[in-house]
Amino acid sequence: MSSGRRIGVMGGTFDPIHHGHLVAASEVQSRFELDEVIFVPTGQPWQKTNRVVSAAEDRYLMTVIATASNPRFSVSRVDVDRGTSTYTVDTLRDLRGGYPDDELFFITGADALEQILSWRNADELFTLAHFVGATRPGYQLNDHHLPTGTVSLVEVPALAISSTDCRSRVQAGEPVWYLVPDGVVQYISKRKLYRDHGG
Repeated sequence: MSSGRRIGVMGGTFDPIHHGHLVAASEVQSRFELDEVIFVPTGQPWQKTNRVVSAAEDRYLMTVIATASNPRFSVSRVDVDRGTSTYTVDTLRDLRGGYPDDELFFITGADALEQILSWRNADELFTLAHFVGATRPGYQLNDHHLPTGTVSLVEVPALAISSTDCRSRVQAGEPVWYLVPDGVVQYISKRKLYRDHGG
């Protein structure tokens, strides 16, 4: 492993992963000249306890399928294999251990950035990675409470797509072609995901 690489880390539930996630990762990869973007599907997301989340293995495999064609994208099992609630600080600590000489850029939604100080060990997060907020066009980040120079914003038009809408469309029998990658559409159909009201 060469030292001094620039590594993007895109954590998410990815239930399902969709083109908005992929476009955001690609845009940040280009803008920050990242050598690689590692997608990290959450194991047991602590902030989604109000709804049923698809099995971690299904979300991991959909992410692998969706990212397979981009040589700069990879998928990590670090959170899936943890077996306990997933916190960003744990993810970044684990990845920092594997990439000690590299610069990490944590990619998340700008709405999540506004709540970042409520996250577990929030003060440590900024020592582990630079945070990049992917925003919808016209979004204004209320960042006065975030440490100066630790957060960047990247506008991504495709973020109008949401996993919630994709799940709702599948549940209603509506198509999700072109919202999620073809292989993910087929995986959802084969595994009969999102057919019941919980997930």
